[in-house]
Amino acid sequence: MAVDVGLVTGRLVGCVEGAGGVRLAVREAGRTEAPPFVFLHGWSASGSAWARQLADPELTAHHRLVALDLRGHGESDTPDPAGGGYADPAVWAADVAAVLERTGPAVLVGWSYGGLVIADYLRERGTAGVRGIVLVDAITEIGPGNPGGEVGPAWDGLMRPALSEDPAVAVPALTAFAGRMTATPLPGAGVQRLVSDMLRVPPAVRAALFRRTLGSAEVLAGVSVPALVVHGERDEVISPRAAEYAAGKIPGAQMRWFEDVGHMPFAERTDAFDTVLLEFAGSTTSH
Repeated sequence: MAVDVGLVTGRLVGCVEGAGGVRLAVREAGRTEAPPFVFLHGWSASGSAWARQLADPELTAHHRLVALDLRGHGESDTPDPAGGGYADPAVWAADVAAVLERTGPAVLVGWSYGGLVIADYLRERGTAGVRGIVLVDAITEIGPGNPGGEVGPAWDGLMRPALSEDPAVAVPALTAFAGRMTATPLPGAGVQRLVSDMLRVPPAVRAALFRRTLGSAEVLAGVSVPALVVHGERDEVISPRAAEYAAGKIPGAQMRWFEDVGHMPFAERTDAFDTVLLEFAGSTTSH
């Protein structure tokens, strides 16, 4: 059987140059000439969070899938937190723009903190190069008084120790946090994979990601491309009210709730989540 050279795998395939020359690792799968999705992971995760999407035969048959390791995460460079741009929307926007230069116009899919990165891009660049946006159990704001950044009870008692420099403090907190991310408990190996990703992010970077306060009401109200907000009804990491806020602000946004699902619908209900992505992609074809 002939090899289809139009296909790429879900492995790390290289990197792009983000703001300040930071090397950003990317994973790819699917058809190189097909309409692209660009996946942005959450706090202290990596592009490997989207492994099931990168392996989905329907998604890869019809789309190009590109998963970015955010700066300071996974295989990407880790600039010093003191000047690495972790609190600067313009830096995050430039990082996303570097990926869009690689893919061409794409649907941006942001999970958790990845939703805030999408908001940063929209704030700085508008919808240039964006066919649509999908917010997955995501925040779009951060800091006190910003409802689009409301977190849930999974953080109770864990925020401060999860940012500790002391591994004897941080590792148990991160392990407990990973166990709270899904509605149905993950097997031990699954928890360990999540914790492994978290531990690759230096504690100072984990903390730097939270060191900003930002509202996005006007940014969301100005979105002019199709938008989908997806959220697990039992998410205890990001409050469902954050999803309701984003869906209420973005003109014409669709809202999809996942019953009996926590913070990771793409892993907890992969088939249903991927079907939703395929259906949504059809609504972006005119953009």
